[in-house]
Amino acid sequence: MNTPKHLAIIPDGNRRFAKRLMFKPQEGYKYGTKKYKEILDWCMELGIKNVTFYIFSLENFNRPKKEFDFLMNLFEKEFKEMATNPKIHKNQVKINFIGRIHLLPKNVQKEIKKLMNTTKNYNNFQFNFAIAYGGRAEIVDATKKIVKLVKEGKLKIKEINEKSFSENLYNKGIPDVDLIIRTSEQRISGFLPWQSVYSELIFLPNKFFPELTKKDFLNIIRGYGKRERRFGK
Repeated sequence: MNTPKHLAIIPDGNRRFAKRLMFKPQEGYKYGTKKYKEILDWCMELGIKNVTFYIFSLENFNRPKKEFDFLMNLFEKEFKEMATNPKIHKNQVKINFIGRIHLLPKNVQKEIKKLMNTTKNYNNFQFNFAIAYGGRAEIVDATKKIVKLVKEGKLKIKEINEKSFSENLYNKGIPDVDLIIRTSEQRISGFLPWQSVYSELIFLPNKFFPELTKKDFLNIIRGYGKRERRFGK
């Protein structure tokens, strides 16, 4: 099966899924957490080497305090568990985080740094979590880095090109996104705008993220494998 080198996922619809079950909206995130773990397992089974999940945007900082605190506690718990997950170590999965991590609570930052340090030498797979992330913010931050390099004499203006710009993005060193999957909605919401210029897009507007099945996932990957990617040709 022809699989994407880099798969990106926007896992939308967790709260609406919970409401439909007549649970508190934030409870939907627990179902979403279970689903992303399943998807990472499916990716390892299929040999998809790079996966990026959009788990918390810069706009999400505007969520009600109760929901925000719930999410931060969930992140802390999940990242802590991931650091000791036997599957991560057995399959040598590097875990990376992209975004303005410094804006997160200190306890979450602590678990992020610990998890990244624990897996930094692994190279079979790389799973990335976009957290405190915004696509425009990433481009702004990359621009600031380049300006600093030019001021310090480490980069000449004539050397600024797509390659050097890419090297200053959060997630340098991995391929551009081949395929983006989004549940529940039909928009990108500022997700990886630079890296997704030639991405194939799959929207599942009638399916909440916790409802995504392995059959759905395999059908999407098979469909991707049949597409002819022209890259402007």
